[in-house]
Amino acid sequence: MYVLTIDQRGSSSDVDRVPDLISALRDLTPAAFERSVGDELQGVVEHAAEVVDVALQALRSGYWYVGIGIGSVQLAPGDSPREGSGSGFVAARKAVELAKSAAGQVPLSVVSGTMGRGRDIQPQTQEGAMASANAQAVLRLIGRVVQQRTEAQWRVVDRLRAFQGGEGRHGSQKHVAQELGITEQSVSRAVLRSGWQEEWAARPAAAMLLDHAHSHLVRSQNEGAR
Repeated sequence: MYVLTIDQRGSSSDVDRVPDLISALRDLTPAAFERSVGDELQGVVEHAAEVVDVALQALRSGYWYVGIGIGSVQLAPGDSPREGSGSGFVAARKAVELAKSAAGQVPLSVVSGTMGRGRDIQPQTQEGAMASANAQAVLRLIGRVVQQRTEAQWRVVDRLRAFQGGEGRHGSQKHVAQELGITEQSVSRAVLRSGWQEEWAARPAAAMLLDHAHSHLVRSQNEGAR
């Protein structure tokens, strides 16, 4: 399982943006995200691809620190994430704190915990640590592309995604041009400069690396149980 802890940047001098992000995340995952404390929200996500969706949605605005924890989760079906426990929650807390200290970098971190029931994150093997670091690197790279996108480029990208049901396949640029009242050439330039196609080509790689890190923890658990 994956635990995401997302904290608002500069909340002391900004409006409360938690409700809007929670609302936006409902379109991306069935996982329930709730305010955990202050201007922070948290959710438990089952699938790596949805983790990527949530993380990039938060990074899009530039208002959030994103921490992704990989590890065990004890949470009864239907319970609030605030009632959960396990190393995934501890890892997510450490991850969001690391994201806050990532000066000059995309504010996202990935931390692996253990699959056991202990409260502390145990030292990880080189393979597990490398898998988490690789997932973090790819997510930060995609996040940089997303954060540098202009509002005009987002208008084009959002319309293309709407025509495709939220997927990253190439959409009807002619239709989008007509809807936005711009030329097809303008749409084509926006797609090219936004890095939209590169983003969607890289998303599965990020999900695969998250899956790899999670699989490593499961293997470690199974080996430890023998």
